[in-house]
Amino acid sequence: MTGIDIASIVKKAPSPAYVVDLGRLRHNLAILDRVQQQSGAKILMALKAFAMWSTFPLIRKTLQGVCASSPWEARLGREQFGGEVHSFAAAFKESDVTELLAISDHLVFNSFAQLERFRPQWEQSGVSIGLRVNPEHSEGHTAIYDPCAPCSRLGIPAAQFEGRSLAGVEGLHFHTLCEQLFEPLERTARAFEDRFGRYLAGMKWLNLGGGHHITRDGYDIDGLVELVKYFKGKYGVEVYLEPGEAVVIGTGLLVSEVLDVVHNGMDIAILDVSATCHMPDVLEMPYRPAITGGFDAGAKPHTYRLGGPSCLAGDIIGDWSFEQPLSAGDRLVFEDMSHYTMVKTTTFNGIQHPHLCTWEPETGELAVVRSFGYQDFKSRLS
Repeated sequence: MTGIDIASIVKKAPSPAYVVDLGRLRHNLAILDRVQQQSGAKILMALKAFAMWSTFPLIRKTLQGVCASSPWEARLGREQFGGEVHSFAAAFKESDVTELLAISDHLVFNSFAQLERFRPQWEQSGVSIGLRVNPEHSEGHTAIYDPCAPCSRLGIPAAQFEGRSLAGVEGLHFHTLCEQLFEPLERTARAFEDRFGRYLAGMKWLNLGGGHHITRDGYDIDGLVELVKYFKGKYGVEVYLEPGEAVVIGTGLLVSEVLDVVHNGMDIAILDVSATCHMPDVLEMPYRPAITGGFDAGAKPHTYRLGGPSCLAGDIIGDWSFEQPLSAGDRLVFEDMSHYTMVKTTTFNGIQHPHLCTWEPETGELAVVRSFGYQDFKSRLS
């Protein structure tokens, strides 16, 4: 990972530990601020991707607020982040709506049925109400993360707008991307405008959702700026973006330790981190993280299958090769592990949750923000 002093972090970090590099975080925020300043867009942080709230005082200096997918996320945003809170879920309970109306600035419904069912609650609330739409334009490469896949439950198709009242609706929202550059957004925006542009007349805002890798090398920031300015100019709407990963791309490490090396058909290194507990996208997508000093199997002299300590037979992170053999006590560092890691962890098998740490490159300080113990595991159930 460019710009992060991994060697110094490994010397100071406990294991296992998530470590967030504050220098790289500031770098990402500067790029996002450029987009805001040049385009007039308001950028929110998606809590579903990253919710390490000890970093919020830094992030809120730049971003306008958060987007939430549940009352708990919305409450965290209201209490710890401040700024605007935008809430959406595929469906709400009545109690969810009651709670969200008290702590949200925008509330987005996923169907006309829910919009009307809860109209008596939201109509007098003062909260800005929106609808999530489905542009029916798929750019996703992995079906599980494609909101425009056939039979998707996310977003209202254009055909369902025919004959429907939009009374009280102040904005439209679409979220169709996942870890993508500008060009898929540009194509999706055209599809959205073709199907839903006529409904923007009189609306107050348009939310272009998340999945934008704005801070990744190669992203066409100028193109994004022009797209935002186009919608603002043509329709007179406020434009929101709600990236999660783009806020913390390249900021995170997961420091681990080799516990043992066994052999069964090949060398297998058992670590103190787990795919199922600490990096579930490895099993869900599947996803292969980068490892500092690690290479594809067979590329270097010593190849190992890396696995976690849990009893799940499939708790396998993958196969890597290394210049030197691995042995108990060696440290391995998984890269780019801030987003969709901490928010998805479990304590399955009572596996230790990694420490949460920050690294300040300007001072060389590694701060252990939180450590977890038995009581954290016990308190999850009763």
